[in-house]
Amino acid sequence: MAGDFDADRFLVDQLIRPIANLYRITPLAAGETPAGGPIAFVRQKKLAIREDIRFYADESESHELFRIKARTILDTGGSRYDVFAGDEQIGLLHHDFRKSLIRTTWRVLDADGQEVAISQERSSAMAILRRLIDFVPDYGGLIPIPYNFDFLIDGTKVGEMNRKFQLRDRYVLDLSGDTGRKLDRRVAVALAIGLDALQNR
Repeated sequence: MAGDFDADRFLVDQLIRPIANLYRITPLAAGETPAGGPIAFVRQKKLAIREDIRFYADESESHELFRIKARTILDTGGSRYDVFAGDEQIGLLHHDFRKSLIRTTWRVLDADGQEVAISQERSSAMAILRRLIDFVPDYGGLIPIPYNFDFLIDGTKVGEMNRKFQLRDRYVLDLSGDTGRKLDRRVAVALAIGLDALQNR
Protein backbone atom coordinates (compact mmCIF):
# COMPACT_ATOMS: atom_id res chain seq x y z
CA MET A 1 0.00 0.00 0.00
CA ALA A 2 1.24 3.49 -0.81
CA GLY A 3 2.79 5.12 2.26
CA ASP A 4 0.60 8.18 1.94
CA PHE A 5 -2.42 6.02 2.75
CA ASP A 6 -1.04 4.54 5.96
CA ALA A 7 -3.21 6.87 8.06
CA ASP A 8 -6.39 5.77 9.80
CA ARG A 9 -8.25 9.07 9.52
CA PHE A 10 -8.89 11.23 6.48
CA LEU A 11 -10.70 14.43 5.58
CA VAL A 12 -12.68 14.25 2.34
CA ASP A 13 -13.82 17.62 1.05
CA GLN A 14 -15.44 18.63 -2.20
CA LEU A 15 -14.08 21.43 -4.36
CA ILE A 16 -16.73 23.38 -6.25
CA ARG A 17 -16.21 23.22 -10.02
CA PRO A 18 -18.75 23.65 -12.89
CA ILE A 19 -17.90 20.69 -15.12
CA ALA A 20 -16.75 18.03 -12.68
CA ASN A 21 -17.02 16.93 -9.07
CA LEU A 22 -13.60 17.37 -7.49
CA TYR A 23 -12.53 16.12 -4.08
CA ARG A 24 -9.43 16.48 -1.94
CA ILE A 25 -8.14 13.83 0.49
CA THR A 26 -6.06 14.86 3.50
CA PRO A 27 -4.84 12.59 6.34
CA LEU A 28 -5.82 13.76 9.82
CA ALA A 29 -4.06 13.82 13.15
CA ALA A 30 -6.09 14.59 16.29
CA GLY A 31 -9.57 15.99 15.75
CA GLU A 32 -9.70 17.58 12.34
CA THR A 33 -6.09 18.76 12.33
CA PRO A 34 -4.38 17.87 9.02
CA ALA A 35 -1.39 15.55 9.32
CA GLY A 36 0.41 17.18 6.40
CA GLY A 37 -0.89 18.27 3.02
CA PRO A 38 -3.41 16.60 0.69
CA ILE A 39 -2.43 13.16 -0.60
CA ALA A 40 -4.99 12.81 -3.39
CA PHE A 41 -7.21 14.84 -5.68
CA VAL A 42 -10.23 13.16 -7.22
CA ARG A 43 -12.13 13.95 -10.40
CA GLN A 44 -15.61 12.71 -11.31
CA LYS A 45 -16.98 13.90 -14.63
CA LYS A 46 -20.59 15.03 -14.41
CA LEU A 47 -23.17 13.28 -16.61
CA ALA A 48 -20.76 10.47 -17.50
CA ILE A 49 -22.48 7.45 -19.07
CA ARG A 50 -20.29 5.04 -17.11
CA GLU A 51 -18.57 6.10 -13.92
CA ASP A 52 -14.78 6.35 -14.11
CA ILE A 53 -13.46 8.28 -11.11
CA ARG A 54 -9.74 9.04 -11.00
CA PHE A 55 -7.54 9.65 -7.96
CA TYR A 56 -4.42 11.75 -8.61
CA ALA A 57 -1.36 12.60 -6.52
CA ASP A 58 -1.74 16.37 -7.06
CA GLU A 59 -3.94 18.98 -8.69
CA SER A 60 -2.00 18.82 -11.95
CA GLU A 61 -3.46 15.33 -12.43
CA SER A 62 -0.19 14.16 -13.95
CA HIS A 63 0.15 11.03 -11.79
CA GLU A 64 -2.79 8.67 -11.28
CA LEU A 65 -2.85 6.75 -8.00
CA PHE A 66 -5.94 4.58 -8.48
CA ARG A 67 -9.45 4.74 -9.93
CA ILE A 68 -13.03 3.55 -9.56
CA LYS A 69 -14.60 2.08 -12.68
CA ALA A 70 -18.21 0.92 -13.03
CA ARG A 71 -18.83 -2.50 -14.54
CA THR A 72 -22.23 -1.50 -15.94
CA ILE A 73 -24.06 1.67 -16.92
CA LEU A 74 -27.24 1.17 -14.88
CA ASP A 75 -27.80 -0.01 -11.31
CA THR A 76 -29.88 -3.12 -11.98
CA GLY A 77 -30.04 -4.86 -8.64
CA GLY A 78 -26.71 -3.65 -7.30
CA SER A 79 -23.91 -1.86 -9.15
CA ARG A 80 -20.33 -3.02 -8.89
CA TYR A 81 -17.34 -0.73 -9.10
CA ASP A 82 -13.81 -2.07 -9.53
CA VAL A 83 -10.94 -0.24 -7.83
CA PHE A 84 -7.67 -0.39 -9.78
CA ALA A 85 -4.17 0.85 -8.99
CA GLY A 86 -2.60 0.82 -12.44
CA ASP A 87 -3.45 -2.59 -13.94
CA GLU A 88 -3.83 -4.21 -10.51
CA GLN A 89 -7.29 -4.62 -9.05
CA ILE A 90 -7.15 -3.79 -5.35
CA GLY A 91 -10.82 -4.03 -4.47
CA LEU A 92 -14.47 -4.06 -5.46
CA LEU A 93 -17.33 -1.87 -4.22
CA HIS A 94 -20.78 -3.43 -4.42
CA HIS A 95 -23.90 -1.32 -3.91
CA ASP A 96 -26.40 -3.64 -2.19
CA PHE A 97 -29.59 -2.53 -3.94
CA ARG A 98 -32.09 -4.40 -1.75
CA LYS A 99 -30.69 -3.28 1.59
CA SER A 100 -30.26 0.23 0.22
CA LEU A 101 -34.01 0.57 -0.18
CA ILE A 102 -34.11 1.20 3.58
CA ARG A 103 -30.63 2.56 4.22
CA THR A 104 -27.73 2.80 1.81
CA THR A 105 -25.47 -0.25 2.11
CA TRP A 106 -22.20 -1.05 0.34
CA ARG A 107 -20.10 -4.21 0.48
CA VAL A 108 -16.33 -3.94 0.20
CA LEU A 109 -14.56 -6.91 -1.39
CA ASP A 110 -10.90 -7.60 -1.96
CA ALA A 111 -9.27 -8.36 -5.31
CA ASP A 112 -10.22 -12.05 -4.94
CA GLY A 113 -13.90 -11.23 -4.45
CA GLN A 114 -13.91 -11.97 -0.72
CA GLU A 115 -15.99 -9.64 1.44
CA VAL A 116 -13.82 -7.53 3.74
CA ALA A 117 -16.26 -5.00 5.16
CA ILE A 118 -19.75 -3.53 4.97
CA SER A 119 -20.59 0.15 5.07
CA GLN A 120 -24.14 1.22 5.86
CA GLU A 121 -26.04 4.33 6.88
CA ARG A 122 -25.96 4.58 10.65
CA SER A 123 -29.62 5.45 11.24
CA SER A 124 -32.54 3.80 9.46
CA ALA A 125 -34.82 6.64 10.60
CA MET A 126 -32.52 9.32 9.18
CA ALA A 127 -32.12 7.32 5.97
CA ILE A 128 -35.89 7.18 5.45
CA LEU A 129 -36.27 10.87 6.34
CA ARG A 130 -33.53 11.79 3.88
CA ARG A 131 -35.33 9.90 1.12
CA LEU A 132 -38.61 11.65 1.88
CA ILE A 133 -37.02 15.10 1.92
CA ASP A 134 -35.33 14.45 -1.42
CA PHE A 135 -38.82 14.41 -2.96
CA VAL A 136 -39.57 17.98 -1.83
CA PRO A 137 -39.46 20.11 -5.03
CA ASP A 138 -36.73 22.77 -5.20
CA TYR A 139 -35.96 22.75 -1.49
CA GLY A 140 -35.33 19.10 -0.62
CA GLY A 141 -31.62 19.25 -1.36
CA LEU A 142 -31.19 22.34 0.83
CA ILE A 143 -32.43 20.71 4.05
CA PRO A 144 -29.45 19.34 6.02
CA ILE A 145 -29.88 15.68 6.96
CA PRO A 146 -27.08 13.62 8.54
CA TYR A 147 -25.47 11.30 5.99
CA ASN A 148 -23.26 9.20 8.25
CA PHE A 149 -21.96 5.67 7.72
CA ASP A 150 -20.56 2.89 9.88
CA PHE A 151 -17.90 0.45 8.65
CA LEU A 152 -18.30 -3.12 9.87
CA ILE A 153 -15.88 -6.04 9.70
CA ASP A 154 -17.33 -9.41 10.76
CA GLY A 155 -20.26 -7.53 12.30
CA THR A 156 -18.05 -5.32 14.48
CA LYS A 157 -17.88 -1.57 13.94
CA VAL A 158 -14.34 -0.56 13.05
CA GLY A 159 -14.88 2.85 11.54
CA GLU A 160 -17.24 5.57 10.44
CA MET A 161 -17.68 8.40 7.99
CA ASN A 162 -19.42 11.53 9.25
CA ARG A 163 -20.69 14.47 7.25
CA LYS A 164 -19.80 17.99 8.34
CA PHE A 165 -22.49 20.55 7.53
CA GLN A 166 -20.93 23.24 5.37
CA LEU A 167 -21.63 24.78 1.96
CA ARG A 168 -19.68 22.04 0.25
CA ASP A 169 -19.70 18.34 1.05
CA ARG A 170 -17.13 17.53 3.72
CA TYR A 171 -16.60 14.22 5.52
CA VAL A 172 -14.29 12.71 8.12
CA LEU A 173 -13.39 9.06 7.49
CA ASP A 174 -12.16 7.33 10.65
CA LEU A 175 -10.92 3.72 10.53
CA SER A 176 -9.12 3.73 13.87
CA GLY A 177 -10.99 0.61 14.97
CA ASP A 178 -9.48 -1.45 12.15
CA THR A 179 -6.34 -2.16 14.14
CA GLY A 180 -5.59 -5.24 12.06
CA ARG A 181 -5.74 -3.08 8.92
CA LYS A 182 -7.88 -5.60 7.09
CA LEU A 183 -9.34 -2.83 4.95
CA ASP A 184 -6.99 -1.39 2.33
CA ARG A 185 -7.04 2.35 3.05
CA ARG A 186 -7.06 3.16 -0.67
CA VAL A 187 -10.23 1.11 -1.14
CA ALA A 188 -11.78 2.71 1.94
CA VAL A 189 -11.01 6.19 0.59
CA ALA A 190 -12.46 5.14 -2.78
CA LEU A 191 -15.65 4.10 -1.02
CA ALA A 192 -15.75 7.38 0.91
CA ILE A 193 -15.80 9.20 -2.42
CA GLY A 194 -18.36 6.73 -3.76
CA LEU A 195 -20.70 7.31 -0.82
CA ASP A 196 -20.97 10.93 -1.93
CA ALA A 197 -20.42 10.84 -5.68
CA LEU A 198 -22.36 7.63 -6.42
CA GLN A 199 -25.14 7.90 -3.81
CA ASN A 200 -27.82 8.60 -6.42
CA ARG A 201 -26.74 5.81 -8.74
